Amino acid sequence: MMLTERWFELIPHDGQYSYWRSPARFNCVSAGRRSGKSERAKRKLIRKAISFTSANNGRFCYMAPTRDQVKRIAWQDLKDLSPKHLVKSLSESELRINYINGAHIQCVGMDKPERVEGDPIDGCIVDEIADMKPTAWGQSIRPALSTLNREGWCDFVGKPRGRNHWYVMCQAAKHNLDWAHFTWPSSSLLAETEIEAAKKELDEMTFNQEYEASFLNFSGRAYYSFDIVTHVEDTDYDPSLDLIICFDFNVEPGIAVIAQEKNGQTHCIGEVYIPRNSNTPAVCRKIMSDWGHHSKTVRCYGDATGGARGTAKIGGTDWDLIRQNLTFENCYIDVPRANPPERVRINALNTRLKTASGDINLKVSPKCSNLIEDLEGVCVLEGGSGELDKRRDPKLTHLTDALGYYVFRKFPMGHSSATYHPL
Repeated sequence: MMLTERWFELIPHDGQYSYWRSPARFNCVSAGRRSGKSERAKRKLIRKAISFTSANNGRFCYMAPTRDQVKRIAWQDLKDLSPKHLVKSLSESELRINYINGAHIQCVGMDKPERVEGDPIDGCIVDEIADMKPTAWGQSIRPALSTLNREGWCDFVGKPRGRNHWYVMCQAAKHNLDWAHFTWPSSSLLAETEIEAAKKELDEMTFNQEYEASFLNFSGRAYYSFDIVTHVEDTDYDPSLDLIICFDFNVEPGIAVIAQEKNGQTHCIGEVYIPRNSNTPAVCRKIMSDWGHHSKTVRCYGDATGGARGTAKIGGTDWDLIRQNLTFENCYIDVPRANPPERVRINALNTRLKTASGDINLKVSPKCSNLIEDLEGVCVLEGGSGELDKRRDPKLTHLTDALGYYVFRKFPMGHSSATYHPL
């Protein structure tokens, strides 16, 4: 059968080959980043669709957590993989390929699982399953595969995300007769130089999850990379360097972290901590009292919601209040339109503390006693996917949240990304 140029030869790989040849009706593929799992899945879906023979028109789907995501990761590839002489028509609006044999493939975003309900499904790929709603499989996808005399198949592909529903599915697949589980690390395909580069950009736990395909049990301390002996040392203010101010907006406590970048490291040199009855102007007054003499540039980072949870109802948003109350001569705000996902922000701070290759890129002054307490004391929810336990101690999380917003904005998993806007 004539294929397209997009069917280039793949690197031989035992794990991929075992998955490709699997006779199981349901296959779980938990493999590392850039390890070819989605490429194999796309090819399998095309092969099944163009070879479909039945009195019924075949319905095949490629699913991802959102419509934008499935369009980005699969739509163009599926078009390029489809032999042109077998394509009857294409619909860009519906993300649908119709073949001359009556079968079709449609890309579906599972942010609305009801999109796949109704008509029977003959086969589907569910990509990034760990980021989907846990109920999507049982309530929406599985019933669509259960039509009499037309039992559909389904393959799940994705990276681990803690021990959530994806972990449970993979464990169950090892013991169910109609299921199979396949896993392999990124290092089995990527160059050693690429793996070493990733170790410098990620903390050890994130590297093990993303590249080693390890299902990690998130428990205990959120900032596991922090070690008081390694990270706490006397680090003085340098008047010749920019001053960095990191905000999180609360009433109890009112906080800020003061930092500077020195010799490739982030140095936390001070903090504001007002235990009770605080607000953003009070935090700003304390900053000006302690640091108002600074004559170089000041850059502000923090919670993009601007205090929607709390303190800003007295005269504009929290960022408006910062503009009004910080009177430095050269002061800039760098805040994105939305905050990063919580787990991504935690990973970024852990990476800045210590990379998988052992690099230490953050130091904390002993003067920052409350920040040190945060780094040592903030925990994640037991049994979750790394979410912070904010109920455990209401005084904690705020300083590390503030610092995390800055670290992710400036060093998002190893890549600089900063654009500044004047106050």
